[in-house]
Amino acid sequence: MPSPLPGMDPYLENPVRWPDLHQRLITYIADALQPQIRPRYHARIGERVYVLAYPQTMYSDVVLIQRPIREPKLGFAEVETAQAAEVEAPVVTPVVLTVPPAEHREPFIEIFHTAGDEVVGIIEVLSPANKTAGEGHRLYRSKQQTVLDSPVHLIEIDLLSAGLPTVALPEEGYSLLPPYRYLVCVHRATERYRYEMYPVQLPSRLPRQRIPLRKPDPDVELDLQALFRQSYDNGGYGDLVEYREAPPVALSSEEAAWLDGLLQGKGLRP
Repeated sequence: MPSPLPGMDPYLENPVRWPDLHQRLITYIADALQPQIRPRYHARIGERVYVLAYPQTMYSDVVLIQRPIREPKLGFAEVETAQAAEVEAPVVTPVVLTVPPAEHREPFIEIFHTAGDEVVGIIEVLSPANKTAGEGHRLYRSKQQTVLDSPVHLIEIDLLSAGLPTVALPEEGYSLLPPYRYLVCVHRATERYRYEMYPVQLPSRLPRQRIPLRKPDPDVELDLQALFRQSYDNGGYGDLVEYREAPPVALSSEEAAWLDGLLQGKGLRP
């Protein structure tokens, strides 16, 4: 079943679904760019590894439990009797929990010039760890600033409506944007204070955006909606999402009414 929504599907913001969608989008974006930019450029998938202390990561962590020495169990009556007789309570061995830091792997795309292997652009699809207060957000912002201070273009795709504002746009710029739920930001290395913003509301199609290369080479086009549809179809999300339930993110009353009408019209809600 194809996606019932014309743009991004908020049901796929579910932490269970998002990692798979994130991986597919990264792969399909690279695949879509490759025939447009070769042989002068190539798109390659890189990976950044964060070690995040609990509870910064939004994905499940491994918890190692050291079991205590078994103590004799007392029933309610035995406890009351012991308390009444002022019997000294036995020393109880605690349950020891070891919560190791979570290793969070985050793919991204580099566009590099074949001559000299020079990186000319980086494409990021933001993840929950990037937008959650804590170490993941701090590390992403540090990497983001490094790119902004370099001669490398930065393209950020934010398809997560929850979390902190994270794309490279300065804080004062957000108030100038029209209402949006999702956001794409293109920052050209050659124009330090200019940001090409693609604000997207829930009923809207995801944008066709321009991806800059090195001058004088022209931009190439990336149809984000087509790649989302490809991800949705190949991921089989239509088999997995229960559209009769509310999505895992908060909606405005206007968005909720629109979504309800859309899903009813497609027979996905009573």
